[in-house]
Order: sequence, then structure tokens, then C-alpha cells
Amino acid sequence: MLSEFREFIAKGNVMDLAVGVIIGGAFATITGSLTEDLIMPFVGWLFGGVDFSSKFILLGSVPDGIAATDYAKLKEAGVAMIGYGAFITAVINFLILAFIIFLLVKWVNKVMRRGPDAPAGPTEVDLLTEIRDELRKK
Repeated sequence: MLSEFREFIAKGNVMDLAVGVIIGGAFATITGSLTEDLIMPFVGWLFGGVDFSSKFILLGSVPDGIAATDYAKLKEAGVAMIGYGAFITAVINFLILAFIIFLLVKWVNKVMRRGPDAPAGPTEVDLLTEIRDELRKK
């Protein structure tokens, strides 16, 4: 069983997948920073200085000692609320990732089409003629 596992791990696809997961995790961090540190502040500025990441609607009561506008502390305290600002940020982050993956797949498909042309095989007529000739020999 150990040799089968070693053979499975040594396959190119598994190693490619591992590299892809690691790079994807690092790339998600980059796009998260792009969204939170560059895009969302710009969007907030466009809407008059609004910080979308901390926009929410309270559904429950606010505990004593916590400001009703402190999203992070309310969330930490487990107050029922709808964090639509965080959701908007997550959607924008997803759209950025999806668009970049789309561009990557499009580029890979373009490179694959441009790759070395496969040698042309025999046509259907050639194959049928060959089969007919083999059958006549028997």
C-alpha cells in the first residue's frame, strides 16, 4: 500500500494540483488585499467616504459597553446582525478572482491551440479502404 501511495503522489497531476493550491492560496491573499486595501476604499470614497467593510444592520440588542457602530466588537460579542458591507467586499473579491481565472484559462487555451500541430492521421476513406483490403485478404 505504501508503494501505491508513493506512486500516486509521484504522479504529475497530483504535484501540479498541490502547486496550484499553494499558489491559489497566495493569490487569494493578494486579491483580498487588492479588494480591501485598494478597491473598497476607492468605492467608499466615491460614495462619500463610506467604509463598506463595516456596514451592517443590527438584528439584536447591543450589549453594555459596546458601541452600536463597532462592527468588529459586535460581531465578536455574537450580536445578531446582517453584515452586508462584508458581503459586498466578498462578492467583489470573488468577481476579481473569477475574472483573473477566466483570463488565465483563456490564455492557456490560446497557448494550447497554438502548440505543435498533431500529425494528420488517415481520413475515414483511407481507414475504410484499409479495412476492406484486409477483409479481402481473409
